Amino acid sequence: MVTAEQIKAAAERKDLLKKYLDIDAKKIQLEEEEIRTQVPDFWENQTQAEEQMRKVKSLKLWIELFENIENSIEELNISMEFFRENMISENELETAYNHTLTLIENLEMKNMLRNEEDKLGAVLKIVAGAGGTEAQDWASMLMRMYLRWAEANSYKAEVTNILDGDEAGIKSVTIQIDGEYAYGYLKSENGVHRLVRVSPFNAQGKRMTSFTSVFVVPLIDDTIEIEISQANLSWDTFRSSGAGGQNVNKVETGVRLHYKFKNPVTDKEDEIVIENTESRSQLGNKENALRLLKSQLYELELEKRRAETAKVEAGKKKIEWGSQIRSYVFDDRRVKDHRTNYQTSNVQAVMDGDLEQFIKAYLMEFGGK
Repeated sequence: MVTAEQIKAAAERKDLLKKYLDIDAKKIQLEEEEIRTQVPDFWENQTQAEEQMRKVKSLKLWIELFENIENSIEELNISMEFFRENMISENELETAYNHTLTLIENLEMKNMLRNEEDKLGAVLKIVAGAGGTEAQDWASMLMRMYLRWAEANSYKAEVTNILDGDEAGIKSVTIQIDGEYAYGYLKSENGVHRLVRVSPFNAQGKRMTSFTSVFVVPLIDDTIEIEISQANLSWDTFRSSGAGGQNVNKVETGVRLHYKFKNPVTDKEDEIVIENTESRSQLGNKENALRLLKSQLYELELEKRRAETAKVEAGKKKIEWGSQIRSYVFDDRRVKDHRTNYQTSNVQAVMDGDLEQFIKAYLMEFGGK
């Protein structure tokens, strides 16, 4: 039964959001930014124009999301009056309340994405760890899970490189996910994922444990400038056939990028190696490999800037016992995040890409830190 106190509490959360997001200031800013798009030579510099349009779109989105909550609160108050007059059922009132609560929680979660890189797309890499064929199969299941998540959230996801497993599954895969705030949401997935199940690859039907790591970095766009020293850059080319190319588009030429540099986090000489087999042309693969390189370099600069090296390195643990961020126990029908203690029994929904509650729990606990 929805009470008047619950509706009042929802309205108070709405008022706090208005204050935290400074909605009135955003409305004034939106008017100013829209005026800038109306000058005659606006599109002469396409890069600047596109950046300006992104700024306008972002402001509109924040305002629209808040106004949706305002409208929903008003409708909820009307629903309560209708319920008191026996014009709607208790279930209808509860549905209206739950809808309002979802809008509020979603905006509260989005408000946790405050870092400049949160608004960017993401590069997600999955690497099978301890467990042999079982771990490689687990890595392919996680790949499917994230692709389904991207699809459900209207993100564009492309597999840029994949290395098949020896018998089943995959050894590693790199997925490029384009869309606003993809990194902000997916950064919660960075870490080791542990699977416990009765293995289909074990003749005795034993319960097996395997591990797979997930690494997520921001996918930079044209608004962020990253300098690359051409003297430290070298390329290899290879045919994208056999293992590593079977599950991607049939392409003629893959590229392997080598970049030697001084790591700004460790202050030591380092090397980044990136393979790309997505495009049907060598030029296309080179362009995307460079974009992925810039994303990794950007991530390193962010680590240095925020002096969070210790936290980041602690998160990149060895792929084995005791290092997992989340456990998926199939026969017990349980998925549990060890950082937030959020868990669910709907294992199938999670494997089908329903990660919203895990992401929400992480951001609400750690997003503002």
